[in-house]
Amino acid sequence: MQYWSAVARRLSPYTPGEQPRIEGLVKLNTNESPLPPSPRALAAMHDAVDDSLRLYPDPESVALRKVLAAYHGLGVENIFVGNSSDEVLAHIFPALLKHDEPLLFPDVTYSFYPVWANLHDIRTETVALDDDLRVVTGDYRRNSAGAIIIANPNAPTGVALGRDAIARLVAENADIPVVVDEAYVDFGGETAVPLIADHPNLLVVRTFSKSRALAGLRVGYALGAASLIEALSRVKNCFNSYPLGRIAQAGAIASVEDEAYFQASLKTIVAERENMSAQLRDLGFSVLPSSANFIFARHPGARGGELAQALRNRAVLVRHFNLPRIDDYLRITVGTAEQSEKLFAALKDILK
Repeated sequence: MQYWSAVARRLSPYTPGEQPRIEGLVKLNTNESPLPPSPRALAAMHDAVDDSLRLYPDPESVALRKVLAAYHGLGVENIFVGNSSDEVLAHIFPALLKHDEPLLFPDVTYSFYPVWANLHDIRTETVALDDDLRVVTGDYRRNSAGAIIIANPNAPTGVALGRDAIARLVAENADIPVVVDEAYVDFGGETAVPLIADHPNLLVVRTFSKSRALAGLRVGYALGAASLIEALSRVKNCFNSYPLGRIAQAGAIASVEDEAYFQASLKTIVAERENMSAQLRDLGFSVLPSSANFIFARHPGARGGELAQALRNRAVLVRHFNLPRIDDYLRITVGTAEQSEKLFAALKDILK
């Protein structure tokens, strides 16, 4: 620590879900897809492995941005891409969310938000979820707010706001940036992208990691008014002017173009989510309504941390957050039907 800067000393880094190497592990802790990526995406990445890798990629990722723009009904100038939605968000914090007035976000949300705020010395205020762990948009009406960021569906709860509620949030805060993080929206939420045309303060963030089963590729993007995208590009070009490699761009383009596979995958995961939710309720769990690829649940007869450890002892890994209001909940990723069987066999053994 002798040579650390003051910034490094004050940081409390984000802790990702663990990635242990345990034989036979049922891994339901990091919200990865239980299904493989699009075969077309895999083929495109394979084809991209050639002599062109000696050359830098397109620094503006124009081909990918054109595909995304067409997919979402926007212009290329409305799309920003980066290495995962986490990197995109890391650019968003200094580009759009650092103001004299505080940044607002929920008290229970993606735990990377306060980390980025601390890194960039951004003053923050949390806004409490209601008793049902839902975002209440009216609570964000403040005389002193510099910006707002929410995840929709929220993480780690999985609870989603409808598009009408997002529209009210954006309209009622028209003089400040509002960022909506839609990492999980494809699994049952309503995207805010159609609101962009009428709301120049709205920025929507998406990822290829969850619904497109490309977490290992690290591709994310933002959608919004051209002026917001320009701010992100200015920050990006002060950090890394060639963010996405050739292989990543090729795989992402092919994934977007394989809509049939995408929709079939979503249908499978949503069906298994509903099956898992029903089985958890049969075991006495209280389960929040999820629009994500995970379930947030608690059992009245077991503490969250103890239950997570008991599952781990049986080679089933879920995510537990030792945080106020949610320390008795478990976040359980939707897996395959086989993984669900092992999860419920372990739970029945623990709760008997």
